[in-house]
Formats: sequence, C-alpha cells, structure tokens
Amino acid sequence: MPRHFNTAGPCDPDIHYMLPPLTRLPSLLDLVEQRTYFVIHAPRQTGKTTAMLALAKQLTQAGKFAAVMVSAELGSPFSDETGKAELAILSSWRRATRVRLPIELQPPEWSIGEAGGRLQMALQDWAIACPRPLVVLIDEIDSLKDEALLSVLRQLREGFPDRPQAFPQSIGLIGLRDVRDYKISSGGSERLNTASPFNIKVESLIIRDFNQAEIAELYQQHTEATGQVFTPEAVALAYELTMGQPWLVNALARQCVEVIATDPLVAIGVEHMHQAKEVLIRRKDTHLDSLGDRLKESRVRSVLEPMMAGLELGATRDDDRDFLVDLGLLRREDGGGLVVANPIYREILPRMLAQGPQDSLPSISPTWLTALGTLDVDALRDAFIEFWRQHGEPLLNSAAYHEIAPHLVLMAFLHRVVNGGGTLEREYAIGRDRMDLCLRLGTVTLGIEIKVWRDRQSDPLAAGLVQLERYLARLGLESGWLVIFDRRSAALPIEARLGTEVAQTALGRTITVIRG
Repeated sequence: MPRHFNTAGPCDPDIHYMLPPLTRLPSLLDLVEQRTYFVIHAPRQTGKTTAMLALAKQLTQAGKFAAVMVSAELGSPFSDETGKAELAILSSWRRATRVRLPIELQPPEWSIGEAGGRLQMALQDWAIACPRPLVVLIDEIDSLKDEALLSVLRQLREGFPDRPQAFPQSIGLIGLRDVRDYKISSGGSERLNTASPFNIKVESLIIRDFNQAEIAELYQQHTEATGQVFTPEAVALAYELTMGQPWLVNALARQCVEVIATDPLVAIGVEHMHQAKEVLIRRKDTHLDSLGDRLKESRVRSVLEPMMAGLELGATRDDDRDFLVDLGLLRREDGGGLVVANPIYREILPRMLAQGPQDSLPSISPTWLTALGTLDVDALRDAFIEFWRQHGEPLLNSAAYHEIAPHLVLMAFLHRVVNGGGTLEREYAIGRDRMDLCLRLGTVTLGIEIKVWRDRQSDPLAAGLVQLERYLARLGLESGWLVIFDRRSAALPIEARLGTEVAQTALGRTITVIRG
C-alpha cells in the first residue's frame, strides 16, 4: 500500500511517511533503566502517542522489559465516581494489553477490590506475575479530573516503593500538560501545587516540534516514493507557516500532493503551500476546530484577549500563560516573549472569534467592486462607514471577546469582502496596543491598522500614524487605513463621531483615518 502524510491518529510506518518517533524525546531509555516515574507532555497531535507506542514496542522486543502503552481516557466521564473510573480504565487496559503484548506478558485477571485501590492492586498483581520488569505508559492521563485523578495519582504513589518486584519499574504519564497543571476542580483548586500526589516523578519532558531539516526529511520520503519534489522554498515556507507543528506539517503536504498538485511531475512550490494554508484555515479540520473550543475557556481568554488587543500581559496569571504554552496555542521566543505558536494559528484564532459577528452580518451588496471585479478602495471605505453606522454597535454584542469586539466586527466585514477570492492577514503584538490587517484582493493590497481609544487615554491618532507607517513600509505600500474605535465611556454618539479624514505620515504616506 502506498504511504501518505498522516493527519489522523498515531503514525504507522507501513502506511505513513514518518520520522523516527523517539528522536524528539531523548533519555527515555535511561529513565526506564533508573526505575523512574516521569511525565511526557505536549500539545495535541504532536506525536506523543506514536512515540510512546514505539518506546513500548522497542522495550518489549529487546527482551528485558514488558512495556505497554495504555490510556486513562475511558475514566474521564466519572470524575467524581472513582470506582466507576477505575473499572472503565482497567477494562480499557485489558483490551490494549491483549493486542500489544505477547500472552505471557499480559496481566492476570484483575483483583477487583474496593474502590480507590483497584488500579494499585491490579498493577501489583501484574508486576508480581510478569516474568519481566513492567513498564506502563499511561496516555491521556489529564483527561481525568477531580476525585478520579487524585485517586489514580495517589495509588501510583502508594505503589512506588514496591517497584520493580511488586509494582511497575517505570511509569510514564502522558498528557497535554505537566503534572503541576492537572486541573482539580473539587475544593476550589485548579492545580496540583507543591502537595502534588505525584511528587515521585523525576522528569517532565516535552516533545518538541519538527525543525526545518526534519520537515525536509519527511517530505523527501514522498519524493523517494513518488518522484514528486518539494522545492527548498516550499519546505522553508512550510516551516515558517507551522513552526514545525507536526499535524500542520503533514496537513499542508497532504493538501498539496493529494488535492492541489496530484501529478507527481509537478513540483510542490511556494504557491502550492499558500493555497494549502488557505484551504486548511477555511476548512477548519478537527485539529484546527478543536482550537475553537479552547477559545471559550476562561483561562485561554484571559491571555488571548489582551494579547490580540496588543495590550500588556502583566495582569495575567503566570499559570494561565504557561497553560496556553502547554496547549500549543502560544510559544516563547528565544528572548522570552510570548507569541502565537505559528502563523496558521495566528490566522485561525481571530477568524474563529470573528465567526459570531460574521454569522450575524446582514446581506451586504459588494459596492466596493468595479465593473471589472477589481477592488475600489474608496468605495470600500464608504461601504464600511455605512455598514458601521447601521450595524456596528449592535454587532459588538455578538463578539466573543469584549476587549477586541470592534476588531472582530471589522474582520467579519472584511471576510465578506474577500469572500474566498482574497486573503486577510493579521498581526498583533503585545504592548503595542494595535492590530494590523493586510487585505489582498486581486492586484490590490490594503494595509490597515486598528487602534482603540479607551478611557484615560489620549487620542491614539499620532501613535497610530507612526506605527502604521512602519507596517506599510514592510508591505511596500504608500497608503493605508488607520481605523480608530472610540470605546471611551464618554464617547459621542456614533452618528456624531463616525467619519473619515486624510492624514500624512512623517515620510509622506497618505493615510485614510476612519473613526468609529
């Protein structure tokens, strides 16, 4: 069977292009030999399950250990019913070990004792009966919450001193977050602090994303199998767009070779990658769609909302910022600053947030198009002014994030403008109190900067002109829009403040200032 780029579930070397799964996780063999308990955490679809399956297989086939990856996910519906969670988990483990281990290494019949101690008893019986030291890798551990999670972690800690004769020699907990961030809702706590029931762990390891050389190596496997080449520029762009996020790396390539350029004689170039990126963003596959669910969480909103507005993050909690990094939504640059994890996420996050206002938009006649179908920027300005006069303020209530509600409504309007025939790119930076947009439709490119005039602030016009001039210089444009939304509590009624004026930057660029 021909291999292909994988975007669903663990990788299988028989059917998928894939890199050696353990190269991004050094030292695991040493940790097992040292009888340690450890944590592996990384965002979804970065290769955790693939790596753990490979590790278990390698350890078992070497003949020294009985290693298997199991999951805690079936216990997740029973957060406050420990006994039911244990039974669901043990049933899942039974099925997994039957498939993944030779019969002589499989566990004996579980001793079903009292709730709250069943996992410990089962692991003890298994370790005693198994002819080899036992290594258990527990995936989806942070799908458990509340009493069920506390109970599982305490049982693992309770059995720890009895390893390796009467408890697993090594246990790995696999999840999205480090053990310190496992959510405990009962008792009003969201975290396991210094009194963690899993204070026996020795290491917390993160599976890193691909680097550019690894992306080239992965794509080369397709070239060797089919003859279809990825140009060096396409590989570099794939890294730039994804920052090595494995699902995105595979999804871009799959879209290119299976949909956009199916002829293996056609080399995959930069334009193909851009097309693939736009398709992924518009289509919102499961991986990207799952980001939308995260945006509703209060901890996510508390960081993303000021970040997208360009505000400082000093008032946000350290825990919440770390939480978003662990989820893979944000990453820390070498200098320590926080940014959205990659350009594709940077596009998809505000687009998802603008979906509510976009769905609420009335029918809008495309008066901004000329008879030849090209964009008339002046007509677009007039259309937006009229739209904002009639619908702007009511639509603000449909925006998910209040702090950037004007930004989201404007983006919703501009999405109607591009309507699949162009692109709308966004930039936002912490501490600069602005969002930049670049609308491309046909041969026309329009640079836009959004500023919000808040209480206890001076008119942002002067600062906006300076910032927009830098943005337009990067785009190679001599004109653009500065949109200032007056959100002061004492602002004039919209009919009185809505209007436009023309301003000049210090270097002579012509700026259309729109006040709303």
